[in-house]
Amino acid sequence: MAHRRAERVGDTIKEEVAQMLIMGEVKDPRVGLVTVTKVKMSPDMKYAVVFFSMTASSEEIRETAEGLKSAAPYIRRALAKRLSLRHVPSVDFKYDDSLDYAMRIEEALKKIKETG
Repeated sequence: MAHRRAERVGDTIKEEVAQMLIMGEVKDPRVGLVTVTKVKMSPDMKYAVVFFSMTASSEEIRETAEGLKSAAPYIRRALAKRLSLRHVPSVDFKYDDSLDYAMRIEEALKKIKETG
């Protein structure tokens, strides 16, 4: 039961953070066009890891991660106002490289198909 609640809260946090980023509420110029891919909650729901994805160079990704990290306290306060939770989790941001990984696999399969 607790696992399902953490999953639901994570989905809600994902939607709210994505909305904040789309609406430009985060004023840090380092934060560009970002897609929130998933949120992983700790079992006690005190910590939320927000995974983001973007199409950019590794330098731009690093800068965006720094901008999101510096905006994390603001985002947590905004979540506290928007969500009816007793304890709002601490928010951490991590780059989701699964899209890059999938693209590398697709390229490898394409090369195999061309040579085979």
